[in-house]
Amino acid sequence: MRLALYQPDIAGNVGTIIRLCACFGVPLDIVMPCGFPASDKQLRRAAMDYADAAEIVRHANAEAFFAEQTRNGRRVLLLTAHGETPVHRVAFTPVDTLLLGSESAGVPDDVHDRTAQRVRIPMAPGFRSLNIAVAAGIALGEALRQT
Repeated sequence: MRLALYQPDIAGNVGTIIRLCACFGVPLDIVMPCGFPASDKQLRRAAMDYADAAEIVRHANAEAFFAEQTRNGRRVLLLTAHGETPVHRVAFTPVDTLLLGSESAGVPDDVHDRTAQRVRIPMAPGFRSLNIAVAAGIALGEALRQT
């Protein structure tokens, strides 16, 4: 199981997700570029001292990310508010990569189209989205529970 972030915008969210990955022993893939410098103070504050314990792989672009996923036999599932399948109905496998888009723009259509499945977290009517770190925790928790 892996988490992946596509061109994340908010350093604090990435730091929180790094902590999540470190605590659960799940590698994190980051598709570059990020919308903030790697030395960002908010990133360091949110990640605390967990960054050294996390396995983080940076990819130059979406092409490099998908090539590695394919080479390693991983299925990429996109977490999106527009997903067809509720997270609790997905049959996760240990070789899945859960991809989350940038906070401001999600993922472009070509990335959307390259994923194996589009997954949503059910919410009460009238709400648009959850914080990306919260969504990552919910989806990762369900995926790890199943596998």
